[in-house]
Amino acid sequence: MSVTVRALLREDLRDFGGYKSARSEALAGEIWLNANESAWTNPRDVGGQLRRYPSPQPEALRARLAQVYAVAPAQLLIGRGSDEAIDLLVRAFCVPGQGRIVIAPPVFGMYAVYARLHGAEVIEVPLRDGAEGLCADLPGLGDAAVEKGATLVFLCTPGNPSGELLALPAVAALAQRLRGRAIVVVDEAYIEYADAPSATTLLEEHDNLAVLRTLSKAHALAGARVGCVIASAPMIDALRRCQAPYPVPQPVADAAQAALEPQALALTRSRMDAVREARARLQDGLRGLAGVRRVYPSAGNFLLVRFADAGAAFAALLAAGVVVRDMRAMPQLGDALRISVGTAAECRRVLAALGASLADGAP
Repeated sequence: MSVTVRALLREDLRDFGGYKSARSEALAGEIWLNANESAWTNPRDVGGQLRRYPSPQPEALRARLAQVYAVAPAQLLIGRGSDEAIDLLVRAFCVPGQGRIVIAPPVFGMYAVYARLHGAEVIEVPLRDGAEGLCADLPGLGDAAVEKGATLVFLCTPGNPSGELLALPAVAALAQRLRGRAIVVVDEAYIEYADAPSATTLLEEHDNLAVLRTLSKAHALAGARVGCVIASAPMIDALRRCQAPYPVPQPVADAAQAALEPQALALTRSRMDAVREARARLQDGLRGLAGVRRVYPSAGNFLLVRFADAGAAFAALLAAGVVVRDMRAMPQLGDALRISVGTAAECRRVLAALGASLADGAP
C-alpha cells in the first residue's frame, strides 16, 4: 500500500474486499451457469452480447486506454465517464459526515454534488479574475487543504467554465506539498483541446495524484459514458473495491475501443486542430461585438463570455435556435454565458444571432 493510500484511505475500508461478481474470477468453460443469467437471448439483442454480464473491467479496452495514455493498465480504472471516478474518490477518501474536499469555483459542479451527497464539507477557494483570466489559486488551495484537513483537492484543467490551463510544475508543487495529507485530483476532460501534456507525466513522482480522463468530449462518445481515473496501482486497487461490479456494458466497451484505433485517433487529432482554429475565430468574432464585455481565453472547446445583458444574449440565441449554457447562477458569473465551439457554420450562426441582437439592443 502506498504512502498516500495508507494515510488517507478510510480506515473502515482498508480491509474491505468489495463485491466479488461472477465475472471477477478468470474461469474458462463452454457452459456458463455461475451468474444466474437468462438461458435465452433477448429478441432485440441482435449481437447476442447483452445476455451475459460484462467484465468488471474490460481488459482489452483497459489495455488500449493505458497505451493511449502512456500508463500501465494497473494504473487505470474504467468507469461511467469521469463522473463515477469523482464519486469513487469521495467514497474512498472521505469519511461520511466528516470528510472535506477543496474546490475552486466557479467550476464543474459534480465535485461538490458528490461531496454533499456523501456528507463531506466543501471548502471553496474561488478563482481569481484578473488580466490572464479566471485563474485557480493553487497555493491558496493548498493552504485550505492543510488548514481544514481536507483529503481531496479538485483541479480542472482546462477549467470548466474558466478555460484555464494549469501549469504542470505548479500542479506538481501542490502535490508535493500535500503528500500524505491530501490527494490532488486533476480533471482533464478537455485536455485534448489544449494540445498540452497530461498530468499523468507526474504520476511516477507523486503517488497522491489522480488524473481523470473521458471519451465524452474529444472522442465524441458522450452518450457512451466511458471515462477513467489514472493513479498509482494501490490507489486504483482501493477505488476498484468501491466500484459497482459492471460499470461498462460490452457493446459500449467495443465502441470505445473502436474509437481508440489508430485511424480513429488520427481523425480525432485533426478535429482537435479544427476546434482550436474555430475557437480562435469565434473568440475574435465575439470580441468584435457591441455588448460583449469580455471573452476569456480558453484551452477547452468552449468560451466563457461576459455580456452587458446576458439575459438578452441568451434569449437572442434561443430565438435563433442556438442553445448555450447560462452561467448566471454560478458564483462570479452573473453576466456570463458559456458557448461551446461547434462547426464553422454553427459558430457563424452564433455570431450572426448575437450581432443582430446586440446591434439592435433587443433579443
